[in-house]
Amino acid sequence: MGRKEHVGMEKLKINVGEKGYVLLKDWMGTDLSPVNDAKVSFDKEASELGPKEIRLINYLAEHEHTSPFRHSVLKFEVYAPLMVARQWWKHIIGSEHGEPFDRLTAWNESSRRYITEEPVFLVPAACEWRSAPENRKQGSGDNLPEEVGRVYTEKLQAHVEASIALYEEAMAAGICAEQARLFLPAYGMYVRWVWTASLQAVAHFLRLRLDEHAQKEIRDYAAAVKQLAMEKFPVSLQALLENRP
Repeated sequence: MGRKEHVGMEKLKINVGEKGYVLLKDWMGTDLSPVNDAKVSFDKEASELGPKEIRLINYLAEHEHTSPFRHSVLKFEVYAPLMVARQWWKHIIGSEHGEPFDRLTAWNESSRRYITEEPVFLVPAACEWRSAPENRKQGSGDNLPEEVGRVYTEKLQAHVEASIALYEEAMAAGICAEQARLFLPAYGMYVRWVWTASLQAVAHFLRLRLDEHAQKEIRDYAAAVKQLAMEKFPVSLQALLENRP
């Protein structure tokens, strides 16, 4: 199996933007795993992935026989703005209500109740500010002119710096970290979490968050997740993405 268990072994990491990243910390299974997890029904097992096994993977995905894909698991560490984390979290909620065994996932996030590391924030560059769309069902439209964006990059940077100063001042005055964090602007602040999900859950996440209608910031992270997952489950993930289990 592909699971990593030894300290010092290669870790797979993709940087997202200037400050974020997605790290594949661990995984369990290979493309052969769904094959053998399906074959257990007949007390059979394949020793290698050949054309017959690939056809079985595609058959399972196409006909929504998805339980064999739930035994393969990927564990990611993600560092992203809170607005991305809260969108990502919706996939955890969806997994816990109505279909508790269908797309099982787990989530653990850093907490500023306990940690006081230097806050890091997303501040879009002047060329990265997007317009409000004409179609309100979309999150944003085309990029605004740089002369407009430059003004709000500077304003946001000043806001962040003032907020950090108040945060540090409060803690220096003896206020606990869990209350001092109220001074920090939330949605742009980077947080770190570990996300463990079945291969099926990863495919479900990718289908939604790679869609052109998804917010650009989370699309960038989803692209990194896809690249890392494809390295470990190229046949199975592609089969799941081409179908809709």
